[in-house]
Amino acid sequence: MGTEIFSLQDRVALVTGGGQGIGLEIAKALRSAGARVVIAEINPETGERAAAEVDGEFRKLDVTDSAAVAEVIGSVATDHGRIDVSVHNAGTVRNEPAESMSDESWRTVVGLNLDAVFWCCREVGKVMLAQGSGSIVNLASMSGIISNHPQPQASYNASKAGVIMLTKSLAGEWGGRGVRVNSISPGYTGTELLTGVRTTKPDWYDGWVAQTPLGRVAEPREIGPLAVYLASDASSFVTGSNVVIDGGFTVW
Repeated sequence: MGTEIFSLQDRVALVTGGGQGIGLEIAKALRSAGARVVIAEINPETGERAAAEVDGEFRKLDVTDSAAVAEVIGSVATDHGRIDVSVHNAGTVRNEPAESMSDESWRTVVGLNLDAVFWCCREVGKVMLAQGSGSIVNLASMSGIISNHPQPQASYNASKAGVIMLTKSLAGEWGGRGVRVNSISPGYTGTELLTGVRTTKPDWYDGWVAQTPLGRVAEPREIGPLAVYLASDASSFVTGSNVVIDGGFTVW
């Protein structure tokens, strides 16, 4: 068996939140495996730049707007004739104590991290079920299986746990009809957000690194190959799985 089993040649791959960070690196990895990549991003500037970088195309999308999700995914399917891979990466975090968190703040985090993932899964699921094949990859987090310390982030943790269970639920519903659904749970990763925390909360950052057996945070590019695996035929018998990629942080 050669590396061709990892090929995504001519397959159509959609990546939400693909304008920067982990989403961009996943888009690059999918493109390097041969996929035709569509970047769905709320920010036109980063979205257009990312699309150019991966020789793909950009679609402006606010994933928290379910009607917009249906419209954009429908147009991608119409324009390309199919969607073979869909990676749902857009997300946010707020480090706020639960006792002082507002309804608005809770809904903002859960709305983007969980509701929007469902909207995307639902709409791309319709496309994939109709064509009888497809691979969905949801971005969860190690925070979906642990409660991080010392930062307070109940809304983030709960939303990511929800993504993991949503992934399992959809895998059960759709597996018999050719659609696989898996999730990736990164640990601390050196995105723009984490770089900011390193500056503003160095004690948090140093503590996270100290608790990671590999002694560092991940580079965003290290998440991409896992997405390729889950998107490709190499993982043809993998569905409903949540794959943790955290440098060993959750082993303790």
